[in-house]
Formats: sequence, structure tokens, C-alpha cells
Amino acid sequence: MYDNNPTLAGIQKKVDESRQGEAFYQEQARGAKADGRHFYIESYGCQMNFSDSEIVASILAEAGYQPTRILEEADLILINTCSIREKAEETVRKRLRIFDKVKRQRPGTLVGVLGCMAERLKAQFLEEEKLVDLVVGPDAYRDLPNLIGTAEDGDKGINVFLSREETYADISPLRLDSNGVTGFISIMRGCDNMCSFCVVPFTRGRERSRNAFSIVAEATDLFSKGYREVTLLGQNVDSYKWENPETGERATFAQLLEMVAQVNPNLRIRFSTSHPKDITDEVLFTIAKYENICNYIHLPVQSGNSRILSLMNRTYDREWYMNKVRRIYEVIPDCAISSDIITGFCSETEEEHQETLSMIEFARYSMSYMFFYSERPGTLAARKYEDDIPLKVKKRRLQEIIRLQAQISQQHNQQDIGQTFKVLIEGDSKRSGEDFKGRNSQNKMIVFPKTEGLEPGDYCYVKINEATSATLKGEVVG
Repeated sequence: MYDNNPTLAGIQKKVDESRQGEAFYQEQARGAKADGRHFYIESYGCQMNFSDSEIVASILAEAGYQPTRILEEADLILINTCSIREKAEETVRKRLRIFDKVKRQRPGTLVGVLGCMAERLKAQFLEEEKLVDLVVGPDAYRDLPNLIGTAEDGDKGINVFLSREETYADISPLRLDSNGVTGFISIMRGCDNMCSFCVVPFTRGRERSRNAFSIVAEATDLFSKGYREVTLLGQNVDSYKWENPETGERATFAQLLEMVAQVNPNLRIRFSTSHPKDITDEVLFTIAKYENICNYIHLPVQSGNSRILSLMNRTYDREWYMNKVRRIYEVIPDCAISSDIITGFCSETEEEHQETLSMIEFARYSMSYMFFYSERPGTLAARKYEDDIPLKVKKRRLQEIIRLQAQISQQHNQQDIGQTFKVLIEGDSKRSGEDFKGRNSQNKMIVFPKTEGLEPGDYCYVKINEATSATLKGEVVG
């Protein structure tokens, strides 16, 4: 696929730069501790936002700031936001009011809004929300040091410019609240899919893919630091495409998956999120080929009815999606599939709602993220369709979907009783320090008693003895 020497040279150069950068950030953090500059950051929404916060942390570390988990000692308070649903925006506004109280007690503290909500609301934050000093869109994080300087001088700092080139490929993320076992790698930014309900194309811009060598280098560096699982992130990872400007050769998502899988067989690979229209047989066969690429695919359906899917501009219909599910199970028989589901979309009938329920039964999702429709200003749906389903009906339909998915998840997990899985230990169980937790290839959380000689980052084999709809319980064997 690629000439070996340039690939290895490029990887090694990136790894060296990453290690030099980390040493630099540590030195900057020591300096920050001396002069007392700290930043506090909260992240909401998708995994992409949490990954972005690690990029922001690196930029701030280079500018002399040290991260803190204590809100009251922060000189800079940031909230990385989500605009997918109205509830998420309400949460952000509530947090800003709390931040304002801290700001009043600590004069000179700056408060900034980052990410999708910052991009969507733009100057409104500065005009209507007197609580905010900085408004920074997802493509403007490099400008943070300048914007902070502007705010310190008494002006408001705002940059919500959307770029067609920015991927932050040269920035080594500063891992925040990491367990040291699992990490995220952003492989692309933006989205070209104009789903009618979604604000992402407007808040994150057009798709652009990151240099494949830099992605492999980041995975290599994480593995050398003890990480044993990476999740490749993008709004639509399957549309990843990168062209080497020096050779003209191109990398598809399937080829990138293979490159990362070859870093080390003990490095597990996951990815999120997939758009059904773009996941190819090449991707499926690559997953099946490599044991360390997890047998788990998040494949959002959104609705099980063809008319609603058309209104959503999902570019596939019910039968097409069902055929894609059949193909996944055909190529990867033990694959777990999860989904996103929106109920109560504009003009949805009871019969169409029932088709969504039947899709859950057909696909046998291991789990789903389920929501009722929340109209987002500026989207195609907000401009063209009436949000005409009463809230009471939306909530009732959502509960029916949640109830059915819980039953399917329970059945899914009951089938695992008696089976033995390879599990990557992530750390202590939330409920007991005497138990470990970890996930199998199918992304199912497994809890089991600690065994002498094992620690986070190790693989072990666990036999399943019990199951709930959310968790498997077992014991180490072998």
C-alpha cells in the first residue's frame, strides 16, 4: 500500500516529536505551577469533544497553563459544548451560571465557551451571556493564547472561523483524566452529510482527513506509553480519505484501519462513528482479518421507516439498511452492532414508529443511544418541516424504544453466559475496589474479581456467569 521506508521514517519522526512535545508540556506545567496559572475544563457531548479538550489542553500547556480539577483554583474556566440536543445546551447555561459565582469570588478569572455551541451561537454569547469572556469554535483552538490575551486586556475574545484544512495533526494531545489504558485518536474533522436534523455540518464544517502517518505515529506513541486500546474518532470515519501529497497515493478508512492494527497485535482498535452508506465490504473484511480490531460497529439507523429516513436525508431506506446489517453479520458473525435512534421526528405516524421498534428487533442491537427529536435552529428540518409531534407522544414513544432495547440487550447478554472472552482490564469497578472492569471485543463491560498478578492494561480471559442488560459478570480463567 505504501513504501515501507517513508512510512517508518514518518512514524518515527512523529513519535519523536510527540515525546519531545510531552517533555515540553511537562516543563511548561512546572512553570505554570510556579506562577499559579491553572485551567479547568469540562466536556459535554460526543467523544470528539472530549478528544478536542485534550488538544486544547496541549495548546494551553504550551502557553504556560497547568490543568486542575479544582474549579475554585482555576484562572481559566472552559466548557467544551454540544449542540446536538436542546438539553445539552440547557446544561451548559446552568454550568455558566455556576462558573460566574466562582468568577465573582476570584476576580480576573476568565470563562470561555468552546466547541459546537460556541460556533452555533457565536456573538450571542458575548451579547446576551455576560458570563462569557471567550467564544472559540472547534477549528480555532490554536488561537486560544491570543484570545486569552485579548480578554485579559478587557475585550471579548471570539473566533468561530471554520477551516477547510485544520486537523490539529501536529498537536500531541495532553491526555486528561486518562486511565492510561484506553485513548482516543481523532482521524478527521467535520461532516459532509447534510442530515436534516443535525447541526454538525454547520458547527464543525466540511470533512477533512488527517495525515495517515501522523495517526499511526500517535497510535505507536500511545502503545509505547502503556495504552492498549485506541478509538479512531470522526463524525463519519468511513468517509476517511487522505492523499499523500508527496506520492499521490491514497488511504481509505479500511487501509488506515490496517495500518493502525499493524502497530502491535496487543493494541486494540475501535472506531466511531460509522454512516451506513459509507461502511464498505473492505472495512468489514479488514475487521475480520485482524484479531485486534474489535468486532463492534456503531451503525446509527435513526429511524426504521423509509419515509422518515428520506425526510432525515439519511440517503438509505429501510431495506438497504437491513441488507447492510445482514452483510455485517455474514462477514463478522460475532459482531455486536449498536445504534442511534431518534423518535418523534416531524410527521412520524404510529405505524412508522412501530417500524423503528421492529428494526431494533431485526438488528438485535447490543445497545442504543435513544432520544426524542429536538429541533435545532438552522437545520434543514427546522427550515422545511413542522415539529408537529406533541412532547407527550415523543416521550411515550421514546419509553417504548428504551424498554424494547433493554429487553434486546438483556437477551444479547444472556447469550454470553457460559462463554469466555478476552478482556482488556481498564481499572477498578465503580462499585467495588475488589473487582476489575474491562471490555471484550464486542464492547461489553465485564466485571470480575481481581486476581493476583493482573493489573490495568493487561489482557485476561473471563468466563461469564451472570448478565444484566448493561453488564456481564464473571471470573478469570486460565
